[in-house]
Amino acid sequence: MGKDTKKASSSSKKGGSDAKASTDKKDKKDKKDDKLKPANSINVRHILCEKSSQIQEALDRLAAGESFDKVAREMSQDKARQGGSLGWQTRGAMVKDFETAAFALPVSKPDKPVYTQPAVKTQFGYHVIMVEGRK
Repeated sequence: MGKDTKKASSSSKKGGSDAKASTDKKDKKDKKDDKLKPANSINVRHILCEKSSQIQEALDRLAAGESFDKVAREMSQDKARQGGSLGWQTRGAMVKDFETAAFALPVSKPDKPVYTQPAVKTQFGYHVIMVEGRK
């Protein structure tokens, strides 16, 4: 009788661990989906302003639902006047803080951007960054 009890308890333990393993696999898969795929280059846009008050106005406009390219055309103080597009940039070609923030962003579109908050400060000023593509 003791042997039957051991078999029952070991099989119930096994069933419990299988259920847990299934849940663990699902959790790991969900975590993988949340991670960005490794990339060596990104298609990036930005809004550059000299003063933090100006970049805050840009962030407020984005939060209110304005498209990234419209805000960039009207507010960015750099030469990237095509909606803030810097085109495809590779690792090592950008200022370190800008690059770190840019490569951490998921891909989004100008009409529904996912962008850096707070703005990234570099020697050029304050940047709001979004990424349109990764490869």
